[in-house]
This record gives sequence, structure tokens and C-alpha cells, in this order.
Amino acid sequence: MNFNVTYFFSVFPQILPYLPVTLFIAIVSILFAIVFGLAIALVRNHKIIVIDAMFALFISLFRGIPSVVLLFIIYYGLPQIFPILKQMGATTAAIICFSLKYSAYLAEIFRAGLASVDHGQKEAGLTSGLSTFQVYRGIILPQAVVNALPNTGNMFISLLKDSSVAFFVGVQELLAAGKMLTANSFLYFETYLAVGIVYWFTVVIYSWIQKKLENKLSKPYHR
Repeated sequence: MNFNVTYFFSVFPQILPYLPVTLFIAIVSILFAIVFGLAIALVRNHKIIVIDAMFALFISLFRGIPSVVLLFIIYYGLPQIFPILKQMGATTAAIICFSLKYSAYLAEIFRAGLASVDHGQKEAGLTSGLSTFQVYRGIILPQAVVNALPNTGNMFISLLKDSSVAFFVGVQELLAAGKMLTANSFLYFETYLAVGIVYWFTVVIYSWIQKKLENKLSKPYHR
């Protein structure tokens, strides 16, 4: 077995400066996805047939297209149809891609979270004189958020790992850094193992933070 230990440890300080790019893409994308996904879930919760069908198609479409294909459509395809998009950067294209794709997943997660709240609570709130907005803001959404948080966190972890496909359109992120190192060293195992460990360690840290957040938010609902 020919494993270059010295080179392996030297990889980390060379790829870690690219981690903020990966985190930036993942965090910005998940924030947009949460906003879009929650909006879709709230609209679908009112069961307006035509709009519900449109969003159902949106969800099916963006969940069904692989991330790299969707990224190529946005970055390479759309500028051919809309020349104004030729100025779009690769990072922007990646954020649009992941925001759309993961909003489709989150819309279903949030819809399930809303459905998990007893409908009687909404009726009780309306009966007591609260507006629909006040009922959702003060009663339904806080509980739905707690119920949806574990799956939302899992989606962020998936997005964090999925962000590596941004490398295919030239984004200089974590995987791209590893690829550049292998072009000079040809030590693929050591390099990509180091890249994988950075991803893994990032996920471990985030999972710990998420668990703490889940425990904190769920305390008011524990009896």
C-alpha cells in the first residue's frame, strides 16, 4: 500500500480556503429554498385546484431533474434563449439551481409540517377573534417549523454535498480545489479522501448544531 501520509496532511491547508465558497452556495441556496418552499406549501395548503396543479408540476419537475443537468440547463442553456443571461456568473447559476431544486423538496416537507398541526387549533384561533395571518404566525407556523426542522436539516446536508456539482461549471469550491491538486500531484486517493473528510466534518458540526436547535425549539411543546 502506497499512501503518502505527508502529502495527505498537506492537502487540508490547501483546500480549506475554498470551504467558505461551498458554505456560501449551500447557505444562500437553502435560505432561498426555504422561502420559496414555504410560500408554495402555504399556497397549496389552501387547495386552489389550478394553482395546486401548477405547483405539483413544479415540484415533480425539479425533483426529477438531476442537479448537474439542471445546472447545465441554467448556466449553458438559458443564455442561448435569453441573451441577457450571458452575464450570469457560475456561482449565481449554482445558487439558482439549488434554490429551485431544493424548494421543491422543502415545499413537500413544509406542507407535511403544516398538516401535522391539529386543524382544530386553527379553528379555535379564528373563533377567538384572531385573523388568519395571526393564527398562522402565532399558532400553526411555530409548530410546523419544529415538526419540519429535522427533514429541513437533512435537506441542507444533502444540498451541502450536492453543491460539489458546481465544480462542473467552473465554481472554485471544495471539490474544484481537490481536482486542481490532483492535476499536479496525481495522488488521487489522498486528495479526494481529504476532500471527503472536510465534507464529513462539516456535516458533523452542522448536525450537532441542528440537534441543539431542535431541542431548544421543541422545549415549549414538551409536557
